[in-house]
Amino acid sequence: METITIKTKPRWQGKLAQAAAYAIAVVIILVLPLFVDEFIQNVIMKVFIFAIFAMSLNIMWGYTGYPSLGHAAYFGVAGYTVGIMMVNYGITNFWVLAPAGIILAAIVAAILGVPALRMTGAYFLLVTLAMGQLIFSVAQKWRTVTGGDTGLGGITYPNLHLPWFTLNAHSYYYLVFVLFAISAFVIYLILHSPFGEALQGIRENEPRMKALGYNTWLYRYIAFIMAGFFAGVAGILFPAFYGIMSPVHVNVATSAYVMLMVVLGSPSVIFGPVLGAAVVVILEQVTIIYEPYRWPLFFGAVFVLSVMFLRHGLSVYLIRLWRMVACGNPGS
Repeated sequence: METITIKTKPRWQGKLAQAAAYAIAVVIILVLPLFVDEFIQNVIMKVFIFAIFAMSLNIMWGYTGYPSLGHAAYFGVAGYTVGIMMVNYGITNFWVLAPAGIILAAIVAAILGVPALRMTGAYFLLVTLAMGQLIFSVAQKWRTVTGGDTGLGGITYPNLHLPWFTLNAHSYYYLVFVLFAISAFVIYLILHSPFGEALQGIRENEPRMKALGYNTWLYRYIAFIMAGFFAGVAGILFPAFYGIMSPVHVNVATSAYVMLMVVLGSPSVIFGPVLGAAVVVILEQVTIIYEPYRWPLFFGAVFVLSVMFLRHGLSVYLIRLWRMVACGNPGS
């Protein structure tokens, strides 16, 4: 019988090609504002902000197996914290606003995680939905602090207190990108650590992990807080970008918006939500330009089609294509 040998490129060549691709992407991102108008720059910033948001959800969903319909709560808590401190109290120092928003988002996640993680499956999904709507109600009813339905306006760019770097419509792009890069790197390290591997074990077979001696509830609880923490990172960036915080930013529609990013990008790939965020944000902008009143209809159609025909996400197919091109091994 004739033996067929498949020649593959050395592993180091694939790693080198991957590093080169990342380096080229970073260079393009850094110089892009010099060649595009403000609208395109704002679209890219929105992609970065919601990519952080989607990756935070994926910690619980893709790597722990617990999807949430109330994840916008932590995004909103961080955003409202920044907005309230800036508008109501005149605090503009970024180094005060950012930690306050992120820490408060993590604290709220720690509080809500205790009852939520006593549930599993559809019950967990419903409990997170209820908790998210609770935060939404607070944002809507507490008018003297949050502005109620009209929103909390007058939010400006924070002050970094760096004499050589002032935040404005142009430079804010770079702050958003830096925090996106740091968040993506830290999430990558977390999910590639023994802790991340334990989360995947819980996702695949929680009873077996319990039998091996793992405190699975504690692992899920820590993951829940981490997800809230990184949602807070996205939340502190959003108010200055959008100029206003509104209850709509903490409701179930925003949670579903981010869930679509994870579904479309792939919950099984760490950076899949980044691709999903890019696709969803761009689709949203294009739809709003041509059919501004039909984005919700289009959004629902994309969600349904993604669940039906792209259950593994776009990233899985792109990874297979990349391996074929960079490594010469389609089966790896």
